[in-house]
Amino acid sequence: MSLNDIELPGFIIAGLYKNTLVAGTEKTIKEIVVEKVAEKIVDKPAEQKGYKFLGNNNKKITFIVNASDAVFLPEKHLALITKLLEACKMNIGDVAIVNHFSTPVIINDLKKQLTPETLVLFGVEPTLIKLPISFPQFKTQAYDGCTYLYSPSLTDLEQPTEEGRLLKSKLWVCLRKLFEV
Repeated sequence: MSLNDIELPGFIIAGLYKNTLVAGTEKTIKEIVVEKVAEKIVDKPAEQKGYKFLGNNNKKITFIVNASDAVFLPEKHLALITKLLEACKMNIGDVAIVNHFSTPVIINDLKKQLTPETLVLFGVEPTLIKLPISFPQFKTQAYDGCTYLYSPSLTDLEQPTEEGRLLKSKLWVCLRKLFEV
């Protein structure tokens, strides 16, 4: 059935033209209605689906953060991630950074969109993203074609205390092993 063969009830036609006056046209009402319906179909913007992320995901590495005070993450946390990536001989373009706070992550949806081979959770427990497994911090875990690493939050890693330095060194040991640097 083509658009030219569609017959619409009067209430739909009235709804399409509730603010429009049609007078003195050579086109039939049916032709005008078909054009209007076609415009609505063509002009309807595609709904944006999926997770917004920072980076280009070139190496299929996803970082999940939980930042309540930024779209992706605060500048000081971005600086920390940038330093970690540089030490691993990578950059922001190699990863995808997703903020769990702005859009809660569900692992199956994320895997369909970004197809991560490596996923690092910064302060986001594995069960929060609906992973069916749980594992401790600083232990890499392979599951369903992806390697996971659960780390303390970026805020905890940024602490200017002995504990903060210890957490960063533990993370660095894991990252060196994970990315073979």
